[in-house]
Amino acid sequence: MRKAVTDGDLDQFDLRILDVLAEDGRISVTDLASRVGLSKTPCQIRMRRLIDDGYIDGFKAVLNPIKIGLDHVAFAEVKLTDTREEALSSFNAAVKRIKEVEECHMIAGRFDYLLKIRTPSIHRYRQVLGEKISSLPFVASTSTNVVMESVKENWG
Repeated sequence: MRKAVTDGDLDQFDLRILDVLAEDGRISVTDLASRVGLSKTPCQIRMRRLIDDGYIDGFKAVLNPIKIGLDHVAFAEVKLTDTREEALSSFNAAVKRIKEVEECHMIAGRFDYLLKIRTPSIHRYRQVLGEKISSLPFVASTSTNVVMESVKENWG
């Protein structure tokens, strides 16, 4: 079972519910209750509380990127010209609008942001880099690392 960093409000049943839902978000409440050792109603109540308290952000389909033609993955290191709060906020808002950017992380180190970009090809990645990422507010420079093989992609 994954250990959660919490404020102490989660017990073993809550943690188990989170683990099971992370593996299978489509599981029925009846099957979930059975897997965690609760009856259906208490399990539903706990699940609703986990959603309401923000432990569960939502449920979605996890698509196979290769099957839908998005098998090119690159990580772009982005260095900004300015790292004051206004510049960071401006960059953050703009990068969220680029659909090819799958993840964006502010980094402490030799660059400011690390972006995971998924496209159908290196050619399309080059277009996204040149037309979208490089023109984001306060971008000074970028450096690209291309993924050769994805060994593990999700935290589950």
